[in-house]
Order: sequence, then structure tokens, then C-alpha cells
Amino acid sequence: MTSVAPPTPINPKPFLNQLTGQAVVVKLKWGHEYKGILVSVDGYMNLQLANTEEYVDGLPTGSLGEVLVRCNNVLYIRGAEDEDEEEGQMKE
Repeated sequence: MTSVAPPTPINPKPFLNQLTGQAVVVKLKWGHEYKGILVSVDGYMNLQLANTEEYVDGLPTGSLGEVLVRCNNVLYIRGAEDEDEEEGQMKE
């Protein structure tokens, strides 16, 4: 049997600070996704996004502009470049 090592935990504060000013995807607990530019993160890890677009079930529902997302609503956050790379690989 081969065993797979679990992913290395990442400290969230430096990770979020590194993403500041970049395009991100924020998945909310109820399934919606917000795609926008991460403007800032506070001490509680609340997120401020600019140029935000909302997606439900992968389909765009509209532009929201500037958004504040309370930390307890976030399921996960990732860089939007990850998604672009995945789509590029699938198209080839």
C-alpha cells in the first residue's frame, strides 16, 4: 500500500496577506462563490473584496462591486489564478 501524506497546514494570516491585491475566489458556506480582488483582511479575517462577481452553481448571477464578507461565512478562499491554470489544462 502507498500512503499519501496529508497536505501541510498553512498559517492563514500570512497566506491572506500574500493574496491582498490579487484576484481571489471566496467560497461561502451556503455554496455561493465571490470572485474579486482582495482589498484587505482584518484581525478577525473578515474580507473586503472589490470588483466582485457572484456565482451560484458555477453560473454568474451579477456584479456586486465592493463587498465585505464576514469571516464566519467563508468556507475557503483561494487565488483565482489557480482556477485559470486548471481551465487552461482542461482545454488542452
